Amino acid sequence: MTISWYLAVSALIFAIGAGGVLVRRNPLVVLLCLELMLNAANLALIGFSRMWDNGQGQVFALIVMVVAACEVTVGLGVIVAMHRLRLPSDVDTMRELQG
Repeated sequence: MTISWYLAVSALIFAIGAGGVLVRRNPLVVLLCLELMLNAANLALIGFSRMWDNGQGQVFALIVMVVAACEVTVGLGVIVAMHRLRLPSDVDTMRELQG
């Protein structure tokens, strides 16, 4: 397989994730779409790593996966805290977290 197939699938997944972030209002769906975008970037990194026949892209993809797991943990913690305080779950009306 050539790099163009990896990049085409990666671009498609990234576009779906970006569309979900821009359109959806539920914070859980926004987090899911952010994960799609990070996985699309990981797929591109793996594709370029295969193209150049080294493992640096794969190592960097693992680092991105760790950052994504931390982001989901913090995001879910904020969403659970908002649910416990009975704050609105609409992303556009979340003004309680502004400093």
